[in-house]
Amino acid sequence: MTHSFSALQGYTLVLASTSPFRKNLLTRLGLPFETVAPNVDETPLVNETPEALVKRLSILKAQAVQALYANALIIGSDQVAILDGQIIGKPHTHDNAVQQLSKASGNTVSFLTGLCLLNTATTQYQVEIVPFTVVFRALTTAQIENYLQLEQPYHCAGSFRSESLGITLMEAMRGDDPNALVGLPLMRLIRLLENEGVRLI
Repeated sequence: MTHSFSALQGYTLVLASTSPFRKNLLTRLGLPFETVAPNVDETPLVNETPEALVKRLSILKAQAVQALYANALIIGSDQVAILDGQIIGKPHTHDNAVQQLSKASGNTVSFLTGLCLLNTATTQYQVEIVPFTVVFRALTTAQIENYLQLEQPYHCAGSFRSESLGITLMEAMRGDDPNALVGLPLMRLIRLLENEGVRLI
């Protein structure tokens, strides 16, 4: 079911991301929306904490497309994975992915997702940081290789996709909103939208 445009109170809803996973999640809310790719340098600043990084980048991603819309609610989101206090980025190569999953094996990986909702009419924004934790199974070298060959998650932080075969790597998941692990915490987003007068039910 799709909500009528009136649910958005005349705003255009914009997802500042071309991630198919975030797009699929946002579709669940039944609101019409547009997607735009934000042009943002995601390099961490010197001594920047993971919390500060995802907060800054989620805001910057929303602001990067702000000039395109006069009356819109823009969603910016960014996520990092953390293992042993270190940020784990996207592996990009098979060897890096093997290394990441070998380190994650039998360990706990924390995910932080920054979420920003920017109102272009007022230039005001709301921003949240949503944590989620994954406990990985003890994985064999063969399991890691098989998973990577099947999934090829080389553009995913932590080298896995929780919404598909990545679930086979996990012992447990801990957090308030499992959507946060995919990259868009819908439960928190609903509250931010309601603060802007958007009622989903």
